[in-house]
Amino acid sequence: MLRLSKLTDYGTVIMTHLARNPGRIYSAAEVAAAIGVAVPTASKILKMLARHHLLESMRGANGGYLLARPPEQISIAQVIDAMEGPAGMTECSVAAGLCAQEGLCAIRANWQSINRVIFSALNGVTLADMAQPVLHPVDIGALRARHTNGPQADIL
Repeated sequence: MLRLSKLTDYGTVIMTHLARNPGRIYSAAEVAAAIGVAVPTASKILKMLARHHLLESMRGANGGYLLARPPEQISIAQVIDAMEGPAGMTECSVAAGLCAQEGLCAIRANWQSINRVIFSALNGVTLADMAQPVLHPVDIGALRARHTNGPQADIL
């Protein structure tokens, strides 16, 4: 099962919260209270996101954090990368030389294609999108039909 870590999940929630008021400076305590996590957890995540230049950190009595760029210019893929590092479905889809079976594996290229599709989708969703109440309605029937009729024709 594909799953983000809890900290990465919180990171996307924090970034989405900040995207709703992009010019506002938030303290770690305000962020923690808004999303329902402990202040040390929020602080850790905010620092990670600031280290990756997704947030700006302001010092002083009125200091805190704000988005480093407009929400339309920050993708969910960038948030995930900041929190977890280069992500890949398998070892070989991150970079060459990480898997001992790489030379013998007959499906490496397939995993790399899957990885590209997933991260292309994540790159296509911005914080501005996430800040909206609903991204867009999903037609489950159309998704099932695409899967049944061969998804590779539509996505690769």
